Amino acid sequence: MQIYLARNNQQAGPYTLEQINQMLADQQILLTDLAWHQGMTEWKALGELTQGKLVYEPTGYVAPVSLNKTEPFANQPTIQQNQAKQNIELASLHSRFFAKIIDLLLWLPTSIILGLFLNTDQIQKLTTLQDQMLAKAQSNDVNQVLELQSQMLALFPDQAWIAMFSYIFIMLAVQAYLLSKFGQSIGKKLLKIKIVDEENNEQVSFIRVFVLRSILFIVIYRFLSLFAIVDLLFALSKKRQTLHDKLVKTKVIKQ
Repeated sequence: MQIYLARNNQQAGPYTLEQINQMLADQQILLTDLAWHQGMTEWKALGELTQGKLVYEPTGYVAPVSLNKTEPFANQPTIQQNQAKQNIELASLHSRFFAKIIDLLLWLPTSIILGLFLNTDQIQKLTTLQDQMLAKAQSNDVNQVLELQSQMLALFPDQAWIAMFSYIFIMLAVQAYLLSKFGQSIGKKLLKIKIVDEENNEQVSFIRVFVLRSILFIVIYRFLSLFAIVDLLFALSKKRQTLHDKLVKTKVIKQ
């Protein structure tokens, strides 16, 4: 007879009847633990099967000679984990690529917003300053470049900066919420893929999925463009993990 136990959605077993009775005697398992074996139509509390005693004696069962003692619920996966592992499928490279493109496109309005607050004369002046700054940059005149840059920034009114930073804040808040709640950025949600822990396929904490996996690596990409290329090459591996996936111990799967 093979008996399965369950406690707090954590399943263990199968065990023989002798192991169950030994664990009951040693108080390793409780009468409130659920049990199931062949012939039963549903899970029931052990106490219901034993009628409150610390021994289970089903009618007509003949015990074998040997008995191996074991620990219940030791490193046993949960019922949900067993089901989830059977349905895991890694996200395709093209779905991850297009999800990233969508997320990048969502940041384009940050540059467009500033221009909406300029009139025709200011736009012409901005174009002139940009040309001058490019010429000074080629001549390595750093002081002049900084001066021209200050003049360009001064063209934009306070309302423009408030509008741009408001958009950035809203976008970060939305992405942070989606990533921490569902493991999905806007792009990943549209492509129906999500970020999970590489070992147990469960939801990843806010620190790992947003602060480390997203914000930190965006900063690194900004100063080390070569790192972005190396990072993407890692996605060609068997587990399709980019370098930042490996460092944060995550992977991307189909929803």
